[in-house]
Amino acid sequence: MTRFREAVIDEASRGTPVSLSPLRSLARDAGVTTAILVEGVSDQAALETLAARRARDLEAEGVCIVPLGGATSIRRFLERLGPHGLDLRLLGLCDVGEERYFRRGLELAGVGRELGARDLEALGFFVCDADLEAELIRALGSDGVERVIEAEGDLRALRSLQRQPAQRARTREEQLHRFMGSIGGRKARYASALINAAEPGRIPRPLDRLLASLRTESGA
Repeated sequence: MTRFREAVIDEASRGTPVSLSPLRSLARDAGVTTAILVEGVSDQAALETLAARRARDLEAEGVCIVPLGGATSIRRFLERLGPHGLDLRLLGLCDVGEERYFRRGLELAGVGRELGARDLEALGFFVCDADLEAELIRALGSDGVERVIEAEGDLRALRSLQRQPAQRARTREEQLHRFMGSIGGRKARYASALINAAEPGRIPRPLDRLLASLRTESGA
């Protein structure tokens, strides 16, 4: 599955696909039937953690989570994985600010026309408001997020950021959001940690519905 994911990302970095045979062969060997398209590795980490928490073996279900490296590149991935490529089942997750790229990419790939928010969800594409970090902060609350930060050994770093002049006028939620994105790799680490810490009934709706949609379709 990892080889397939890496090959898709590498192939999508090129121009118009010439031959999909290598990807098709890797997909067959890995048993891939479904691709979940997400903006970045923090979304991937959150979904993988939630699936593991719910005893879902996505790899065994033939599901590959593919980080796009940014929503603007979705069209290149759809060319490889969509109806005119490998024709995998497609689902996805994006931020509300990037929804237009997902919608337009799906329309150009022949997956629906004039798609609205409900249409996207019916297709298995869900939108975070405003992004994954904001969803997680709302789910746990500021106190809950700080407890996770303390457990991760980063409370001193958070306090240091909060004392910065540029941060003093910001809300606590805005400070926590900035903290998670201030160092490379921190978003993905906290996406996983916060999902693990969230109460069962407080999982962000886009993540919860995405996995539920996957289960409904696959019969898992």
